[in-house]
Amino acid sequence: MAAPENELPLVAAARRALLLSGSIGAGHDVLAGACATVLGAQGWSTATLDAMRMLGRRGGAVGQATFRTMLGVPGLYDAVHFGALRTGSSLALAASALARRKLVPALRDHLELRPVNLLISVFATGAAAVSALADEHPAMAHVVFCTDATPHRLWVQRNVDMYLVTSGVAEVAVRRFAPEARVQVVPPPIRPSFYQPMNQSDARAWLGIPPGEPCVLLMSGAWGLGPVAAAATALADAGLYVLAVAGRNERLAGKLTALAWVQHRVHPFGFTDRIADLMSAADLVITSSGDTCTEARTVGRPLLLLDVVQGHGRDNLQHELELGDAMVTSPAAADVTRCALAALGRAKPAAAGPVGSPRAWESAFSTALAEIGL
Repeated sequence: MAAPENELPLVAAARRALLLSGSIGAGHDVLAGACATVLGAQGWSTATLDAMRMLGRRGGAVGQATFRTMLGVPGLYDAVHFGALRTGSSLALAASALARRKLVPALRDHLELRPVNLLISVFATGAAAVSALADEHPAMAHVVFCTDATPHRLWVQRNVDMYLVTSGVAEVAVRRFAPEARVQVVPPPIRPSFYQPMNQSDARAWLGIPPGEPCVLLMSGAWGLGPVAAAATALADAGLYVLAVAGRNERLAGKLTALAWVQHRVHPFGFTDRIADLMSAADLVITSSGDTCTEARTVGRPLLLLDVVQGHGRDNLQHELELGDAMVTSPAAADVTRCALAALGRAKPAAAGPVGSPRAWESAFSTALAEIGL
C-alpha cells in the first residue's frame, strides 16, 4: 500500500534541503545558487525561498525601499550598520523581531508541508526566523552562510548547527556573540561560468573592442549604485573602452544606452549573465565591494573598488584591499578615471586562463556538512 500523501515529504526529507535567501541585491541569491548546485550534484533535492517575498508584498516592498533609502543618504547606513547592526543594539533587535513575526508563520507553513533535514540561511533575517522554529524541527540541521568580512549581530542566532564564513576575520566576528559556535572558514563560492570564460581575444572580437586598446569593465552591483554613467563618460573621454553594466537599474540602463549613441567607446549592458566574458575582455574591473571581486580574481583581472556601499560594504572593501591586486577610489568621475589610468599603468598582463578551481569550494562545503552529520 502506498504511504499517505502527507507522509511522502517525511520519507524524502533525508535528501531535501531548503535555501533561505533574500532579494536585497543579487548576492544572496548567487550564494544560495552555489550551495544548491553542490547539493544537487550530491543527490539532494533543493528549493530556494526569498525571505523578502515571504514578508508579504507590502512588507517586502517596505524593506527594500528602506534599505535603498539608507544607502542613498550619505552616512545613514554607516550609522545604522556600525552603531546598531554590528553591535546588536536594542533598535536592531527590535527591527529583527518585527520582521521575524511576519516571516515565521510563512516559514512554519512551508516546513510543515515540506520538511527538510538541512536548511541553509544566506540572509540574516532568514537566520533569525529559522532559529525561532528550530525546536519544532529537531531533525533539521540549520547552517548560516555569510560572505561578509564582518557578519553583524543579526547573523548570529541560537539553534545554529554551523556557521560558514569566508575569512578568519569573519569567524572571529561570529564568535564575538557566540564564543562556543561551530564556525568553518570556506573558500568563496564561484559560479561555473567564471572558470570557463572566453579568452580575451575572442571576447574582444565578440564585443568589437580593437586588440591592444585599453578596456575596463564598470559595474556596481545589481542595483547599479553610484554615479556609474558619469564615470563611464569620463573613462571613455580619457580614451578607454568601457563595458558599462547597469544591472537591474533601468534608469541607469537608459542613461548608458543614450551615452553609447554619442560615445562609441561605451558599450552598455543591463542585467546580463555574460559577466565572466565581459571580465575576460577587460584589462581592469571597476566595481563596488562584493562577490564580483572574487569573480574578477578568478578570471585573473585586477580591481579598482568604488567606495559606494556603506556599512558592511566598507568592511568588505577593506578586506578586498588586504587580499591585494586592488585599488580604491571615491566615486567622483574624475577620481575614478585618474585611479583607473594608474591601475592600468601598473597592471600585469591579463591571465591566460582562470585562477583556481571550483573543487576547492565544493570540497570545503561538503566537508563542513559532513562535520554536522550530513
